[in-house]
This record gives sequence, structure tokens and C-alpha cells, in this order.
Amino acid sequence: MLPTMDEFDFENKSVIVRVDINSPLNPDTLEIMDTWRIERCLPTIKELISKNARVIIMAHQGRPGKWDFTGLDKHAEMMSRIGGIDIKFVPDIYGEEAIKSISEMRGGEAIMLDNVRKYKEEMEKKEPEEHAKTEMVQTLSKYADAFVNDAFAAAHRKQCSLVGFIPVLPSFAGRLLQKEVEMLDHLLSNASRPRVFIFGGSKYENAIDVIKNLLERDVADKILLGGVPANAFLASIGKIDMEVEGEMKEIADKFGERLLLPVDMVYEDGEWDVEEKRLPGYDIGSKSIELFREEIENAGSILISGPMGMFEKEEYSKGTKEIIKAIASSRAFSIAGGGHTIAAINMLGLASKFSYISTGGGALERYIMGKKLPVIDALIKFKK
Repeated sequence: MLPTMDEFDFENKSVIVRVDINSPLNPDTLEIMDTWRIERCLPTIKELISKNARVIIMAHQGRPGKWDFTGLDKHAEMMSRIGGIDIKFVPDIYGEEAIKSISEMRGGEAIMLDNVRKYKEEMEKKEPEEHAKTEMVQTLSKYADAFVNDAFAAAHRKQCSLVGFIPVLPSFAGRLLQKEVEMLDHLLSNASRPRVFIFGGSKYENAIDVIKNLLERDVADKILLGGVPANAFLASIGKIDMEVEGEMKEIADKFGERLLLPVDMVYEDGEWDVEEKRLPGYDIGSKSIELFREEIENAGSILISGPMGMFEKEEYSKGTKEIIKAIASSRAFSIAGGGHTIAAINMLGLASKFSYISTGGGALERYIMGKKLPVIDALIKFKK
């Protein structure tokens, strides 16, 4: 059973809170372009502040060596503005400046430490017990009474700040992490059938494992494919000219009736039936949209992850828009996940029409496959 914030008295306590506010940045200005993840972790932080807790926020942005690997000063400023709270940025992680700032905190105050991935051991994949011995965890844990993990989008990673504090402090799932698990558990176990899963996007390798897993476990009644996954499966059965590797043909042969592929695709010169054996398409065509819409209308529950085509370009965005609109107007329990999917939903202003929108990408994929997530496993294992 996942330990939640209801199981601890945070009143006047010092709390380390790990969030995932990794955000898309403008390549020229490094300004934050989308505040979705920042907004989603605010309920946990505001609840702790309301209990007069001293809130020490840890987070990351980008990866070392990448252009979007930055400090978190703008994130702290954005969180303060959106949440209507005062969050002080500290350009340090566990050194003298960080310890001084933590020591001077009063109840109801919050600080954000610098990008935790500037700490060289953060990215190492280790078990919680090993990460617990690191200098960062040993130092910061002395100044905290509890640890709250609210970073579902990173819950599939065995990184230091995500799992290292769990063995040494009373540790709990934040409100976002708790909600993500509740909603996904409902989809996988209790949600109405038929359960329809819709996958798209620009990669197909991960999708193969997810699709096979959901069909073999009988979690999905129907799987609809767009984007590159659709092209890959069509190529495997000889209807699209594309080099692919994997078990797509075997999956298509075994679960053909439960796997719905596009019957037409959009190209630069218009829509063509897939029987024409052309190159990969850029979007699903009108006939496919109607087939997919019919499945959506009959669905009891739906999960969508990934756009149906290159929705960033207007001429190839119809499939993605129409499928999202169909889900939004259906009576099904609906979950959406993945950055590009959420961007498309927000662009259409339809977020409120979905039952739930997940912050996860890789974590979402692993969870619906029934695979373990290191953060959740650690919280349960070391529950105090």
C-alpha cells in the first residue's frame, strides 16, 4: 500500500519535497514555455505550507551536457507567480549556502534548491540503500523530518534524489503521485470495458512492448495506432515501405481483431489508402478517423499517448485533433499522457473534458505494463 501524506503530521516539520518540473524551454531565451508540470505539483507544496511546514523543494531541468540543462531560478520564480506563494531560490544543493538557508527557514516558508542533476552522483542508477549513503542524502536528511516524493514523471528512475532519502526519512507519496497511481490503477483494474488504448508519436520501439503486454494480459480490448507505431506495424505486414525491426507482424497476426491500424494515410499529395504501399504517412486519413471515432464512441474507458501524426504542422494535424475531440466528447473514462499529447489537448482547450491527464511519459508506459517503478517500490518497501 502506497504511503500517503495523510499518514504523517507535517505541522511545523521540515520536509524535503522532490518534484518533477522539468519543462520545455525556449532554445533562444531559455524561458519556460509550458508550466503544466509546475502547476501539477503546487497542491502538495501549498498543503505543506498551510500546515506551517518548512518546505525544501528539490527538482531537475534537462540533462548534463544538453542545451536545456539549466539552474532552477526561473522555475522558482514561475512557481511563486502561478501559486501565489513565495519560493526562495537557493543556487546550491547541499553546500554551505543551502544549509544556511535551510537552517534559517521558518514555518510556512519554502525554498527551491538548485538543479539536483548538478550533483554528479544524481544520475547514477543504484538501489535506495546505496543512494542513502551519499553525501547529499546524509547531509540534507539531518535537516528534515520527512520526505515527500511527488515526481511521478520520474518515478521509473533509480536516481539519488528520487529514492535515496526514502530509507532514512519517513517518506510519503505527494498528492500528484498519489492521484496518478489511483487513476492508473482504476484504468487497469476497474474501468469499464471495452478498454481502448490509442498510441502514436514519433517512435515505435517502446510501443511494441507496451502493445504486446496489454494484449497478452487482456488489459486492452482494442488498440488503435497512429503516428510512427502505425507506420511500423503497417510496414511489418507489407503495406508501407519502411525498414522496421521487432515483433509487429507476430503481434498483428495473433491479435489482429483487437489491433486497429489506419486504412488510409495523409501525404504531401493528399490522402491515399495504405494498400497503395507508399512511404510512411504523416497523419491518419479521413477513413481511419471515422473507424477510430467509432471505437471511441463505443469505449467504456480510453487511454491515449502520442499524436496521430505530425500535428505540429497544420496540414498533418487533423487526425490528432479529431481523435482528441472524439475522446473529449465521449462518455468514456479517459486518460491522456505524454508531452506532445498534452500539448495538443491544451492547444484545443479540451483538458477539462478528460477524466485525467497524466504527467508521465516513460513512467506511464511502465506502469500500464504492470512493471515496477523504483520510486513507488521504495516508498512501499520502507514504509514507516
